[in-house]
Amino acid sequence: MTFQHVLVERADGIGTLTLNRPDKLNAFAGRMRQEIAEALDELERDASVGVIVITGAGRGFCAGADVGYMAELVERRDVEAMAALVDAGRQVVTTIRQSRKPVIASVNGVAVGGGANLALACDIRIASDRASLGQTFNRIGLHPDWGGTYFLPRLVGPAKALELVWLADIIEAPECERLGLFNRVVPHSLLAEATRTWARALADKPALALSLAKRAIYDSLDRSLPEMLDYELDAQMQCFESGDASEGIRAFTEKRAARFGAAR
Repeated sequence: MTFQHVLVERADGIGTLTLNRPDKLNAFAGRMRQEIAEALDELERDASVGVIVITGAGRGFCAGADVGYMAELVERRDVEAMAALVDAGRQVVTTIRQSRKPVIASVNGVAVGGGANLALACDIRIASDRASLGQTFNRIGLHPDWGGTYFLPRLVGPAKALELVWLADIIEAPECERLGLFNRVVPHSLLAEATRTWARALADKPALALSLAKRAIYDSLDRSLPEMLDYELDAQMQCFESGDASEGIRAFTEKRAARFGAAR
């Protein structure tokens, strides 16, 4: 597909989706939300891609909604267009969460509003030391969307989530790492290399085991221990009967590195 505000690249089992409105800090505009969802679907279906990376072009990861466009909607009282924007965000974060593949946010700069929650929707986050994150919705009289009320309290707890949402402060990278919003923070000049190293390590892992573990971790948030033990048994048997388990066990006994991703 050809996109206006999104770039899609594939290399060495890694699919990279880059938000590409650098002059506007990659704020969402026009069909950009739909393009993100379509690009994610494309990478999900591509058997050559084992890991998906989402990042931003230029100085920002994503500044959330384009406030100029939002002002037009307010002026027109265009309720339908506003609902469509929020629903497009729902499609993006649902696609990320339901993806069978690891999805990494490589946060290269400011991530606020819907852009912050796009990062939080990803499975793990690696960030530049110049990155920042903010639940800035109420600065313009709005409520969090893009799954923020789901992801944030699960990462930092309800009291801290309320603090971040109510105060609408922008939190710098070191504090984001301390709170668990970012898994890792690296010097800005090393972000691309560190992201690729992380993504490549995951692309070399057994895809089935990673996919089943992703589903298990997220399902465990709403399931009991007995339910999860049943899930683990089923997932373990799927892995045991797969070619990945044969290769992994053989490689271990032969004292060599397993070649799980050799087909990609």
